[in-house]
Amino acid sequence: MGHTYLKCCNAEFFIYIAAVVFLVLCAGLMSGLTLGLMSMSVLDLEVLAKSGTPKDRLHASKILPIVKQQHLLLCTLLISNAAAMEALPVFLDELVPDWGAILLSVTLILLFGEIIPQSLCKRYGLAIGATVAPLVRVLIWFWFPIAYPISKILDFLLGKGHKALFRRAELRTLVDMHGNKAGKGGELSIHETNIIAGALELTEKTARDAMTPISETFAIDINANLDRDLINLILEKGHSRVPVYHEHRTNITGLVLVKNLVTINPRDKVPVKNVTLRRIPRKASATWLLL
Repeated sequence: MGHTYLKCCNAEFFIYIAAVVFLVLCAGLMSGLTLGLMSMSVLDLEVLAKSGTPKDRLHASKILPIVKQQHLLLCTLLISNAAAMEALPVFLDELVPDWGAILLSVTLILLFGEIIPQSLCKRYGLAIGATVAPLVRVLIWFWFPIAYPISKILDFLLGKGHKALFRRAELRTLVDMHGNKAGKGGELSIHETNIIAGALELTEKTARDAMTPISETFAIDINANLDRDLINLILEKGHSRVPVYHEHRTNITGLVLVKNLVTINPRDKVPVKNVTLRRIPRKASATWLLL
């Protein structure tokens, strides 16, 4: 006996058509939400909820309670998606032959249930997720008897979804990528990126890293005279402070502030020892200087 198909003029025919459309939309929504919501980490949503735009804050606050239960959300969305896709051929079988039901179900699910929804949710996942958050809550409670035990098994085997905090090296790279010099649309200037990067590296640096070997520093003898040649040499070096040594370069006695030399007339050849010297921090080895 052949299969009896519903006639297009029958009211039941339109009911089946509506059911097919509904199932395709449901499958597409669940597929898109699986990609859109599960790609958002709890940390990202918490950042948006605290420091995003007003619209992003509102959306993130709606999604955050749902995403915190990651395995329960994943199980709910996958079960809903599977139920919709499995029910679709049942209704199509009443409308078209078996080969047609298979062909249509694959085509509809692939195009309207996978490609288009996932593309939209990947781009507008935050807004779409916030809009359908009440529906997702209903689905979580509806599938709770099935999804909850599975989610607990996943929690036991894989562990709960902890916050993926960035390490220092990752934060440094992230800051560099957000600099406007990187050409990725970032708003941080080169000075801001350098300041942030320097702060992140403080715990890895020692006092030695911030010091300069005395052999590489420019210093002047305390017994030298501040004539035109010496003053010009000091200005050419471009330092705001110049170390002063006595007899040998490792015996640093103080610092001369270059701005104080403005009032000195080179013709007077004032000795360096007559200029006010600033004390400097000293290290026991006397081979490094903090500049």
